[in-house]
Amino acid sequence: MGVGDKRGAKLPLDEIIVGDCIEELKLLPEAAVDLVFADPPYNLQLANELYRPDNSRVDAVDDDWDKFGSFAAYDAFTKDWLSACRRVLKPSGSLWVIGSYHNIFRVGAILQDLGFWILNDIIWRKSNPMPNFRGRRFTNAHETLIWAAMGPKARYTFNYEAMKALNDDLQMRSDWLFPICSGAERLKQDCGRKTHPTQKPEALLHRLILASSNAGDVVLDPFLGSGTTAVAALRLSRMVWAIEQSGDCADLAQRRIVAELVQVDLFVCCTKGLDLVPRPVDRSRSRTRHGMTSRPLTKLMQQERMFYFVGTDEREVIFSVTARTMEEAWERFRNSPKAGKDIFCVIKTETEIYLAVGK
Repeated sequence: MGVGDKRGAKLPLDEIIVGDCIEELKLLPEAAVDLVFADPPYNLQLANELYRPDNSRVDAVDDDWDKFGSFAAYDAFTKDWLSACRRVLKPSGSLWVIGSYHNIFRVGAILQDLGFWILNDIIWRKSNPMPNFRGRRFTNAHETLIWAAMGPKARYTFNYEAMKALNDDLQMRSDWLFPICSGAERLKQDCGRKTHPTQKPEALLHRLILASSNAGDVVLDPFLGSGTTAVAALRLSRMVWAIEQSGDCADLAQRRIVAELVQVDLFVCCTKGLDLVPRPVDRSRSRTRHGMTSRPLTKLMQQERMFYFVGTDEREVIFSVTARTMEEAWERFRNSPKAGKDIFCVIKTETEIYLAVGK
C-alpha cells in the first residue's frame, strides 16, 4: 500500500492519498466504493487542558483539525464530506460513521437529510473507559456508530451468519464491548505519547467490515488517522482507498501496515553435520542470478533484526526474538520459558522492507 498524490479517473486502490478528503473525493469515480468507514473530527470543544487527580496531564484531543468556529461551521463541514462520500458509494454500498455525544446527533441528522437510511446505531461500550476526573458528570463509557444504507429501499450487504458465528451462534446485538486501545496495540512515540489521539481498536473495525462487506470489496476511509481501517480491511482481503490530511499520519499508517501485514518466515532444518564456521559468512552472495535487473526502490519502511535459537535436541527454532544485539537476544532467551533448553546455534537475520516505485 503506497503513500502518494496520484490523481485521475481510475480508482487508486490500496493507496493512502495525502490531502483534504472533500477535495480528494471529488476526483474519485462515482459509485466506485462498497463501504465507507468515517471517524471524523468530533468537535470536542476542549477549552482547557485536562489533568488527573495526581496533577499529570491527560493526553487529550486538542489538535487544530478538531477545532471549529461554530456549530454551523461544523455542520457545513459534515454535510460536505458526507455528500462527497455519498457520490462515490455504489447504490448497494453502506456507510459507517463513529462519534460521541459531541457530534453524533448532528452527523445523524445531516446524513438523513442527504438521503441516507439508518439501519442501526451501534453502541461501542468501552470496557476500560477513561474516568471522569472532575466528578461532575457520568463516566463517558461509550461511543456511537451509525450504519446507513443509500436509501430506504437500497440493497446492502449484511453478513448475518458471520456475525452469529462471532457471537456463539446467537444474533449479534447492537451493543459491542471492546476495550479502548492500550498496551501493545496503542501506537506511541519514543517519548511515550500517543502517536494519534483517536486510534480505534482493530477488533471494532474488523467486526463492522466483516459485517457489511465481502472479500474483494472496496473500503474507503476519508479520515485514515493511524491506519486501523486499512489494516483491518487488508487482513479481511478487502481493497482499500484512504485519505489522510496529515503527511506525518499517512507515513505512520504506511509503516504500521508494512509492520503488521508483511511477514517473513524462516524455516530451519538442521542436521548433525551442520557446517558451523568460526566467523560470519554472507551466504546471500554464494549464488549469482544472471539476467535480472534491480528494481527501483524508495524509502526504507521497516528494518528488523531477528535472532532464532535452534535447540540441540529439536534441531529446529525453539525461540525467536527481535533485538539490537546478540547479548540482548541471549538475555531475553534466558528470561523466557525456553531458558532451560540447550541451544545448538543462533541464527541472526536482518530484514529491510522498501516501498517500491511505480505502484
